[in-house]
Amino acid sequence: MKKNYAFTLIELIIVIAILGILSSLISGNFITSLKKGRDTKRKNDLDQVQKALEMYYEDNNLYPPAVNFGVDLCHPDGCLTQNYMFNVPQDPKTGYNYFYESSDQTYYKIYSYIENDQDEGPGVNQVGYGVSCGSDNCKFGLSSSNVKL
Repeated sequence: MKKNYAFTLIELIIVIAILGILSSLISGNFITSLKKGRDTKRKNDLDQVQKALEMYYEDNNLYPPAVNFGVDLCHPDGCLTQNYMFNVPQDPKTGYNYFYESSDQTYYKIYSYIENDQDEGPGVNQVGYGVSCGSDNCKFGLSSSNVKL
């Protein structure tokens, strides 16, 4: 008699089920990591914009009336006079502009959408700030020191 060395159908089903469970756990963590990474980029982008806005204020004693995201942030007399930021950043996932508010140029507020629903860091408001950041409410913001978000 010849003995067959092979896996039974039950053994194969168990192995496939275990592999499916492991791959779903790994992909879930991977997607969460991507969201957190994009949120970190958004926060760093707004921090850099904030620094550029403060430099602008020091030179001009007012904040810019508008910030054109995706282009340079320059002195009112032009970029040859002073360029505060080359290519003001945009959202890393959607390409939408961050939201900038400065109605009378004595203050500013800048907002961004964040994807991580568990984030509770400074500047984060999971309910939202009542401002639209493209496809959803803005949930992260920074402002000048003379105004609250």
